[in-house]
Amino acid sequence: MKVLLHVLCGWLMLGISTAWAYEEIQVADGGTISGKVTITQGKPIPKGFNLITFPDPVYCGRISTGTGWRILQEFMVAADGGLKDAVVVLVDAIKGKPFKFEPPTIEARDCRFLPFVNVVKNRAEVRVVNMDPVFHDIQAYETSHLGPRVLFNTPLPMNPRHKRNVGADSHEHLPGQPMTEVIQMTKNRRIFVMQCGFHAYMESWGLAVDNPYYILTAADGSFSLADVPPGDYTLMAWHPGVGTMLEKKVTVPAKQTVQADFVFESPKGRRSAHEIEENPHFGLGSLGKSLDIQPTLELQAP
Repeated sequence: MKVLLHVLCGWLMLGISTAWAYEEIQVADGGTISGKVTITQGKPIPKGFNLITFPDPVYCGRISTGTGWRILQEFMVAADGGLKDAVVVLVDAIKGKPFKFEPPTIEARDCRFLPFVNVVKNRAEVRVVNMDPVFHDIQAYETSHLGPRVLFNTPLPMNPRHKRNVGADSHEHLPGQPMTEVIQMTKNRRIFVMQCGFHAYMESWGLAVDNPYYILTAADGSFSLADVPPGDYTLMAWHPGVGTMLEKKVTVPAKQTVQADFVFESPKGRRSAHEIEENPHFGLGSLGKSLDIQPTLELQAP
C-alpha cells in the first residue's frame, strides 16, 4: 500500500486532468515516438502467499514453489533489463487519430488474473470470465492518495459443467458466464486494481486513458506510438509494481521519429506483508492434515 500511495501522489503532482474532450482529426503529417522501458538491478523481492491459508490450495498450487507458497509474478524483465507490460501514454494529447477503445477481457485462469496489466477507460466496460473449476470473488477498486473506492464486488461464477472434485492434474478450462461491469472513475483517479476475495495472490491492474496514444511495452521493453500530431507533449511510463511514475517532455516533428527511453529503479527492501518466510509452524502440516500440493503447471522460483 505504501508503494501504491507513492505512485498515486506522483500522478497527482503531475497535474494530470481530464478537463478536455479528445478531438479526432485526420493526421496527415504525424510523427512517431519510439523507445524502451528498463528497470535497474533486476526483479525486486516477489510477494509470496502460503497456500494453506487460502481456499483450493491443491488446485491453485499447480503453480507454486513446491514448498507450499504461491508467488505473484509482477515483473517480466528481459536479460538486459527491458520491462514488459509497462504502460506508456501521452497524457496531454487532446487531438489526433481515432480513439477506438477496445474494453479489456480479464481471465481468471489457473488462479491468476490474465493479463496482469491492462488499460481501462472511464465509463467503459471491463469483462471478466472464470476459466477455472473453482469460485473466484471479484473486488475492484479505483484508488488515489485519498485511498481506495469500491467499484464493484461480485462473485465470479464458474462453468457448471466443470467437474465437482478437481485435482492438481486437471487441465480443463471451461469459461463461465462472463461478468461485465462499467468502470465509473471519479475525478483524478486513474488507477484500477482488481483482486480475488478468496485468493489474495490474484491481482490485475489497469491505468485509465483519455486518448489513443498509449501502449504496453513488449517483452524487451520496447514501445512505439505512431501518427502523433506534431507538437510538444508529456510522455509517461507506469508499471503497478514500481513506486513511481516517470515522465518526459517530448517534441514530435512532422513525419519523423523521436526517441524517448525510461529507466525505473527496482524497488528495494520489504514491499509487502506477503513474503516467503520458511517457518516450521507455518508449513503444510499446520492444518492437521496432509496436503499434496504439486506444481504441475509451473515451478515458481522466488
